[in-house]
Amino acid sequence: YMKKNILIVGSGALATLFSAKLSAGGINITLFDEWEEGVAALNEQGARLVDAKGEEKSCPVRAVSDISALADIHHALVLVKSWQTEKVAKQLEKCLAEDGIVLTLQNGLGNGEVLSDILGAERVAQGVTVVGASLLEPGRVKVSGDARVSVETHPRLGDINAFLTGAGFNLTRVADVQSLIWSKLVINAAINPLTALLNIPNGDLLKIPEAKKMMGKLAREVASLAEAQNIPLSFENPVEEVERVAMCTASNTSSMLADLRRGAPTEIDAICGEITRAGENCGIPTPLNSFFWQLITAKVNRGKILKI
Repeated sequence: YMKKNILIVGSGALATLFSAKLSAGGINITLFDEWEEGVAALNEQGARLVDAKGEEKSCPVRAVSDISALADIHHALVLVKSWQTEKVAKQLEKCLAEDGIVLTLQNGLGNGEVLSDILGAERVAQGVTVVGASLLEPGRVKVSGDARVSVETHPRLGDINAFLTGAGFNLTRVADVQSLIWSKLVINAAINPLTALLNIPNGDLLKIPEAKKMMGKLAREVASLAEAQNIPLSFENPVEEVERVAMCTASNTSSMLADLRRGAPTEIDAICGEITRAGENCGIPTPLNSFFWQLITAKVNRGKILKI
């Protein structure tokens, strides 16, 4: 008999989407996040999901902002921004069961390592998700495209995999998790910084010739770095793949653009920053990722100056 409970760490677009779908699939959902507005909205109105047709449904969830309210957690999904991973890992350390499992579906490089260092590798599994999700307001998310999740094979993931499949997620198990993470990284590095700087939805990158060209160049730079490390990607042609994703998520606001608009920290360090560092370690220059890393960081810091 498996306890149909899962802890979702985060209350942003992905956390709201996953909690709504899993709740609708009959799983008892607890969300943990320190964002008071998000927690209040989820408790008062449930996790609200708006589909491509504009139809909305609300799914009951419980949300808490204090980790000490939780104990003996067996299943957890980590869906916070990469700059929050270390803090979250230390919080999970207090409530995760010895035989528990944490699945991270975050963007960027290095999240699995940070979690494993603190929680132990046997309690951490990695995966990726590709879905267009935009937070319309706290606890309310608009979704475009079907929700695909790929996870590594891990002895403790059976229940979580069953929960996800039962909730209608398109789930794939993969032997080589680095392949997944780098395939997602190609997409994120090519789409997120450009949409953030140009202040446009994903699909508009295809309408601006210079942006489309730059998107392709970014994708190729990351793909060649993966190739240099013998990491296979899940697609043959990186340029075609990012164009396909931009088209499938055309109306979506990238998470990096959403972060900039909110004045929140972005995931640029975990995407272009980590790619730049990986390139340095391999002796392979990554001028474009290095450039966008600095440019987005400058844009974030400009926002701080304007607030003072």
